[in-house]
Amino acid sequence: MRIVTAEVLVTSPSRNFVTLRLTTDDGITGLGDATLNGRELAVASYLNEHVTPLLLDRDPHRIEDTWQFLYRSAYWRRGPVTMASIAAVDMALWDIKGKIAGLPVYQLLGGASRTGLRAYGHASGTDMPSLFDSIRHHLDAGYQSIRVQTAIPGIKAVYGVASQKQSSGQRYDYEPAGRGAFPQEEDWDTRAYLRHLPKVFDAVRNEFGPELPLLHDGHHRMTPIQAAKLGKALEPYDLYWLEDCTPAENQEALRLVRQHTTTPLAIGEVFNTVYDFQALIKEQLIDYVRAASTHFGGISPLKKIMDYAAQYQIKSGFHGPTDISPVGFAAQLHVGLAIHNYGIQEFMPQSQATNTVFEQNMSFVDGYLHPGDAPGIGVEYNDDAAKAHPYQRAYLPFNRLADGTVHDW
Repeated sequence: MRIVTAEVLVTSPSRNFVTLRLTTDDGITGLGDATLNGRELAVASYLNEHVTPLLLDRDPHRIEDTWQFLYRSAYWRRGPVTMASIAAVDMALWDIKGKIAGLPVYQLLGGASRTGLRAYGHASGTDMPSLFDSIRHHLDAGYQSIRVQTAIPGIKAVYGVASQKQSSGQRYDYEPAGRGAFPQEEDWDTRAYLRHLPKVFDAVRNEFGPELPLLHDGHHRMTPIQAAKLGKALEPYDLYWLEDCTPAENQEALRLVRQHTTTPLAIGEVFNTVYDFQALIKEQLIDYVRAASTHFGGISPLKKIMDYAAQYQIKSGFHGPTDISPVGFAAQLHVGLAIHNYGIQEFMPQSQATNTVFEQNMSFVDGYLHPGDAPGIGVEYNDDAAKAHPYQRAYLPFNRLADGTVHDW
């Protein structure tokens, strides 16, 4: 069996997605997700110009060999563009292998370790009443774990708050990348954030009780000592995790945070390779791996990093908002179902337009996800629907402090 075509497909149903489709000489197709929010065309070009020519006439069964070939033969390793491209190839090959075997990918990874994957949803509000309404809405939708994001007094726009205005007309937390020629500028004040957030979690606990698992995303905006201060301040509210409390590039920062707080930590959505997690796992500086299959090289390295993390009782918490296409999301559901050290899965439902382009077998019932039992990854690409949604330039926002300094968004 050989690969005879490799197509790079770009579509924009509500937001931009990059998909790789491989086809064998027997007519079997495999899909992979190569979406990199705000830099989609860079990945599409990398795939078209440098990767797809290398895939033609290759044996699709040789998943590990192909992965190592694409990673090592480039010489200039790592980085989000390279790893998203490799991820798409890896997913597509697993999809093909599953279809040949007549089995869902999780069966090829060792079979199911659970009946479903616990998921958390994104609740947010500009004030306490709207936040409470959002939490109730998510509980009514079946979520049993809730991420809490809130507006901050004195700050005009804050990551993760759905009701903020967005030029695209989409919910802000649903698609923060704004359509247009230049990124939107937002403001930020860390001291105001640190003062306000503990009050929010105190109110949420008083309203919803001690049992509901609550999560929060710091989105890389704090220094190590600020992150440590927040983690300590949130200890009375028993968070499931505090995510991305400080920029992930400075891995030693997590040592300082660990010294000051017992609030569980999740990190890694911007990581590209297993090497980014090496010290964090070995030194047990985190509790949850936030990697995404799409940005991390695909199914193969995601399974490897979780096998490594299992030695240190560290669990998965894979990145899963709508900047992961249904293909990439399904891919990591297969990994989550198979591994023993599963934690929780971030889940935001895609738009109706996206679900028309990407036809899926995934289910979400009573707070639990399942990738389905269709052979392969369980997602098919609708070309006609995709053609109705051409690419639109979009950028994620950026922050400035009160004095005009560019800050982490």
